[in-house]
Amino acid sequence: MKKILITGSSGFIGRNVTKKLAKQNYDITAIIRPETDSNRIQGFADSIRFEEINLARINSLRNFLSNNSFDLIYHIGALRGGRKFSKQDFYTTNVKATEQIIISALKNNTKLIFCSSVGIFGAIPYRLPADNNTKRKADNYYHYTKIQAEKLIQKYVKQGLNAVIVRPSITYGTGDYGFPYTLTKLIDKKLLFLSKQKIKIHLTNIDFLSDVFTQLAKYQISSGRSYIVADAKPVEIHELADFINNEINNTDYPKYKNINRKFFRLGESISRLLGSELWTSRFELISRDWFYKIDDVQNDFDLKLPNTIPAFKIVTNWYKKEDR
Repeated sequence: MKKILITGSSGFIGRNVTKKLAKQNYDITAIIRPETDSNRIQGFADSIRFEEINLARINSLRNFLSNNSFDLIYHIGALRGGRKFSKQDFYTTNVKATEQIIISALKNNTKLIFCSSVGIFGAIPYRLPADNNTKRKADNYYHYTKIQAEKLIQKYVKQGLNAVIVRPSITYGTGDYGFPYTLTKLIDKKLLFLSKQKIKIHLTNIDFLSDVFTQLAKYQISSGRSYIVADAKPVEIHELADFINNEINNTDYPKYKNINRKFFRLGESISRLLGSELWTSRFELISRDWFYKIDDVQNDFDLKLPNTIPAFKIVTNWYKKEDR
């Protein structure tokens, strides 16, 4: 039985990956933060072992890894952008902890699957569609830490590390209160203004992303490979807004909510002046194009890529149960 270690199983992506792994014939250990809410690990709590370790506590993580070995490590745990932590906390959790896991994987000849982010290209990439060769953009500190973590992986790949990097786009599904949920709520409340220009965005369905991760446990992939994971094609944000509003309110989203792009640029400028990475990215994500080249996932995985419309219905159905 293959021994698997997974970090981040109480987070949105990690939770969905762990649920799928727990249904298969694996011996799974999950690292979770001490005092993790039991609701965050429902659905698999009885089928795997848990180790309570804060990834920011490097000595505790190092001691655990030095006394245990695994066939496969999924490193999904991280501090996500927009959270109120110090730069030191972000760096320790997202970079230094990653290096400890890398060192353990190299020592024990363990395959490492690392969850990075398309954020390494910035919230808005330098070129579109962004691909694995697109220049990195550390436009906020979270993105910077992911860039540094990837550099470490590639450094150790040259020393014999067996590692694959997965770069999801913004992910949507049930149980996450991030950008897709916020977008849905603002549309329902008629609080969202959109640019008059057509804007293409590129989201990722959580079920599809989880399938990519679980297939990587079985596939032999060349070490150092990186995969951008997103839906079959970008979606135009006005079309998505109409779809969401029709699912909730049975009508298209009001056209009077479309405003000149210059107001979003003003919002970006003010947010940067105030040092708010979160609000800067919010203005960017709804008023600028961001989409990716996903040929590698299409070619290398036996999966059907979802279309955001109608797959986004998973969010609107959940939203109606939660907020209505």
